Amino acid sequence: MLDDVIGRLVSPVFVGRESELSSLAEALEQSRSHTASAVLLGGEAGIGKTRLVQRFSEQAAREGAHVLAGGCVELSSEGLAYAPFTAALRQLVRETGTEGIQALLPEGASRDFARLLPEFGTPDGDVETGIGRARLFEQFLTLLERLAEHRPVLLVIEDIHWADRSSRDLIAFLSRNLRAAPVLMVLTYRSDDLHRQHPLRPVLAELSRLEGIARLELPRFTKDEVSAQMAGIMGQTPEYALVTKVFNRSEGIPLFVEGLMECGGDCSFPTSLHDVIIGSVERLPDATQQVLRIAASGGTRIGHALLAAVSGLSDIDLEAALRPAIAANVIQVTDNGAYTFRHALIREAVHEELLPGERIRLHARFAEEIERDRTLVPPGRAAIEIAHHWYAARNDLWALTSAWQAAQKSGAALAYTEQVQMLERVLSLWDKIPDAAERIGADHTSVLERASAAADSGGDMDRSMRFAKAALEELDETAEPERVAELVVRISQCKIQKRRPGALDDLRHAESLVPLPGLARAHVLNKLGFFLIFRGDVIEGTALTQEGLRIARAEGDDALQADFVLNLGVGQAMRGDLNAQQATNQRAQRIGERAGMPRLTLRAIGNTVDSLNNLGRSEEALAIALKGEQLARDYGLYRVSGVFIANNRAEALESLGRFDEATKVIDKALSMDPTLRSRHHLLRTRADVAVARGEIDLLETILNEIGGDTPVTDDFIQELNANSRLMISFHLLKDDLDAALRTAEEAMKTTSANKPLLGWRLLSTVSTACNRAAATDPARAAAIRALADTTVSRMTVNSPVAEGYSLLYQGGYDQAASVWESLKRPHLHARALYLAADAAAQRGDREAAAVRLRHAHPIAEAAGVAPLMADAESLARRVGVNLTGGPNPPAAAGGDTLTPREREVLRLVAQGRSNRDIAGELFISTKTVSVHVSNILGKLSVSTRGEAAAAAHRLSLLS
Repeated sequence: MLDDVIGRLVSPVFVGRESELSSLAEALEQSRSHTASAVLLGGEAGIGKTRLVQRFSEQAAREGAHVLAGGCVELSSEGLAYAPFTAALRQLVRETGTEGIQALLPEGASRDFARLLPEFGTPDGDVETGIGRARLFEQFLTLLERLAEHRPVLLVIEDIHWADRSSRDLIAFLSRNLRAAPVLMVLTYRSDDLHRQHPLRPVLAELSRLEGIARLELPRFTKDEVSAQMAGIMGQTPEYALVTKVFNRSEGIPLFVEGLMECGGDCSFPTSLHDVIIGSVERLPDATQQVLRIAASGGTRIGHALLAAVSGLSDIDLEAALRPAIAANVIQVTDNGAYTFRHALIREAVHEELLPGERIRLHARFAEEIERDRTLVPPGRAAIEIAHHWYAARNDLWALTSAWQAAQKSGAALAYTEQVQMLERVLSLWDKIPDAAERIGADHTSVLERASAAADSGGDMDRSMRFAKAALEELDETAEPERVAELVVRISQCKIQKRRPGALDDLRHAESLVPLPGLARAHVLNKLGFFLIFRGDVIEGTALTQEGLRIARAEGDDALQADFVLNLGVGQAMRGDLNAQQATNQRAQRIGERAGMPRLTLRAIGNTVDSLNNLGRSEEALAIALKGEQLARDYGLYRVSGVFIANNRAEALESLGRFDEATKVIDKALSMDPTLRSRHHLLRTRADVAVARGEIDLLETILNEIGGDTPVTDDFIQELNANSRLMISFHLLKDDLDAALRTAEEAMKTTSANKPLLGWRLLSTVSTACNRAAATDPARAAAIRALADTTVSRMTVNSPVAEGYSLLYQGGYDQAASVWESLKRPHLHARALYLAADAAAQRGDREAAAVRLRHAHPIAEAAGVAPLMADAESLARRVGVNLTGGPNPPAAAGGDTLTPREREVLRLVAQGRSNRDIAGELFISTKTVSVHVSNILGKLSVSTRGEAAAAAHRLSLLS
């Protein structure tokens, strides 16, 4: 009955999946409006993911989309980096040539792709390897965005459960950033392969939280869908009994339906699903089965020449052996002439049938043939393929040497995680090879050092530190001080990135190891001087930086010179000489441009933006920032240097009260997956917006993430100051004066007189807390202000911005309002006016208060600073000011003067709750509750809690 089915095992009719096709089409349409960037398509092995994406790709291409495709291969988890993106890039080269790709990118940018495809020439000998990977990511993003300017782009990447770490990172990067162009990624994976420790699981969890990412899970076929699939294969309607039998046995998995149908009408059904898959192979001729066993050892895709070399067959004999497998749809021929198993499960099943000795021999044959002729595999894959096969062949010697070579290739391709994996393999095999060092030309310590450097470049600071510490255990610092110093410095930088203590001790130790002038000492001084300057030890840090600059000049190292010059500029800013910093930044920028070092040029631009904003020239800072960010894109360094400039642009926007624009810039920069410290800088700027707007919940979330109330000893002074200022503001927004004063006390013990702008801004916030507490806790407020005054005595005013904040601290509110108005900082202008009005009201000058409140309120309203608006409205009620300019009403009395928090406390007082109960209910201290109760009694002109409750009911204050 089924004899005519053999050889036509894939239904020509596309069965089911209409809902999933519709969802994919909708996602592609949404990508046109920048509201979708990726679809995660999961499902069991054999469920039909490939068939679905092929059908969708055909449909998308008919509708005008540019379809690019790439797949991950099982080998990639061992180090075949960027496999799916290399495949998509190769497809583009076939379609447009390298010239077409080069035309879409900034001049010279396509050379970054030379690390993946030789068609793009030789990669730049970029000495700044730490940023090379970020540049590669940027170029892929830019390429896709430029392609999408002509028509929508669909990028299909299959089997990401096999993706290497570098590919996973690039997928995550693109998913976060492909929102500005009509590009949709469809990513398939085997959901049943994702065990708890699978490296894809956290990636999927992260991507699922992103806006614009959809997740689809392919279900098994229903009985009706199995029947339709069988009808397509048979060319006629199947009998109900056969449908039931196939459905029950296959459990609705399309691949198993095909396998069961191949059994024919007379054979018994297989006893296991493995037998279902392998059955299609076992019915092929013996010669064909032997070739398939060889091919299965080579992976899911294998070239004709390689298969011929390993099998020892002539072209004619090989083709004759493969023809039955192709006719049975076990093997398929790809567009570029390679052979691939129709499904990875078939390859896996065939490979599992190999005897242990047979498997070892076949993998050894593959390694030998690829080593003999590396053109048998696609460009860039030979080293990794050889390492894979020698390791699978259990040949320790060749596994070690090939892993060492593969590590070097991975490093050149900027695939640092894969480089670490190969180096770890070298380390694991080291003791098995007596002359390992001679074999690879490097000692065990050198392997550890390279692994540490690779992990550092890949952003894995914990592994970098572990390798570095292991290397240090094998070194004698008296015999090799420079080598030890380099490792100690790396450990210090990892600690800084992870916000762990001890970095300064490490840097001082490293400096003591290299006392004589030379590049080794200069590199240590670069890091030590920078660290000291940023933590407030400006004099010592500057002296060490100047020493390092002299060494760098003598050695002729332009890059190091520029770094030292920029660090000197930071020291000038810390001392308050912003104009001198401007000149220093320009000098460093010229050095960076002359040396062809984009990172240094962009760092100088970022520092210039910061100093201009601190000088009050915020509009000028914005213009330079935009140019700098575009330059970062052109260099392919937006993710590294562009984010730094973007944060400074966001700070300038926040200064100007352009909060929506600042938030947009910050969100975009955060999506670029910046380093931890850069992320924290961005979040602090976003926190400043939250303070102004009164976004208490968001502010609390940010403070928890950046560790606002848990400073690290080695934190830089600007971070300590900013965290303290934000924490005080948070407590004030929550009306928790006790916590605000406690934070202010700690801040005054640790704050520095360096970088006047930072200090004055913090002090103005401390002053607000003290003023708020003066009526209820005058002694404590006075003590904190005395501490602040001690710091003030050592501070200078170096810019109009610092002047504005200093006037706020000193109570010169009218003068401060004039400063902020001239600097076009509306929220600060309104705040100074409000404070001036409050001071006038306390003096009894109602008219002066009215003038300032009527000026402040519309400015605050336009700026969207809700807390300040509420304060102004409350003060207006208390002093009887009509904010619209009409006749002033009488001054408010009684309940109209209660703040929202005081009303909350009054409600609980009326319920008979104690101060302790109220504190627990409102998450404030008992002392703060006591202060609120005293204020309530005074405002209601009553003397007891009972009278307060009665007045609350009489005045309808509890509704």
